[in-house]
Amino acid sequence: MHLAAILLSLLLLMPRAAEAQVEWQVYVNQQDSFTVNFPGQPKIAEMTWRSQLGYTLPGRVYSAEKGPERFSMTVVDYRPLEEQGIARNKTCPPGNAQCRDGGETIGPAYWKQDERGAIAYAVAKYLKNPAYDVTDYAWDWQDMVEGYHLQLKGGGMRTLVYVAMHDRKLFVLEAVSPENYPVPGLFTHSMGYLDKDGKKIRYTETVYSGSYHGLGVYPRPQYRVSEPQ
Repeated sequence: MHLAAILLSLLLLMPRAAEAQVEWQVYVNQQDSFTVNFPGQPKIAEMTWRSQLGYTLPGRVYSAEKGPERFSMTVVDYRPLEEQGIARNKTCPPGNAQCRDGGETIGPAYWKQDERGAIAYAVAKYLKNPAYDVTDYAWDWQDMVEGYHLQLKGGGMRTLVYVAMHDRKLFVLEAVSPENYPVPGLFTHSMGYLDKDGKKIRYTETVYSGSYHGLGVYPRPQYRVSEPQ
């Protein structure tokens, strides 16, 4: 009986031992210009994202697991939105308010409102989901790029979400873990951005806004660079 108890204890400990062997690392992705902490090498899957105004945009999902914990980064490229928006405007029915010539806000430029609302639209998907109870929701920034942070509970699991936009790409980080596990903030609080040369960016002048700096309303703020690590 004593030997059986020891064997049973070892079997119960094996899953946790396997989890401990999965090492966290700084994952650097040049294609989508970001860095983030992942437990091991993430899987990558192509996907499409339907925007709030019904445009279809390309994206990728980077995901990894660590025992019962799940981590994912969804990256949506909003750069094709301009071409699609201009094409839609050409077929806009007469009298539609979105088609009026409104300079930089409506008419051919109405697609910009879809991009400006991208973060709010992504966050709303969580807020409207009846499976979640919202325990925290706040404006935030990482490396001086603005975003929003969510904490959710449901089904015995805790979910942390961070949503941001940089260089016309939407980033949605999601970490899910059992409520009796440590808060998975090591993932959602590790977001970093790369410039065109693959250097890590940290803005120094002011907080970067996707609505204004990303769409060229204001010049990009000053920033310093470092090697991603």
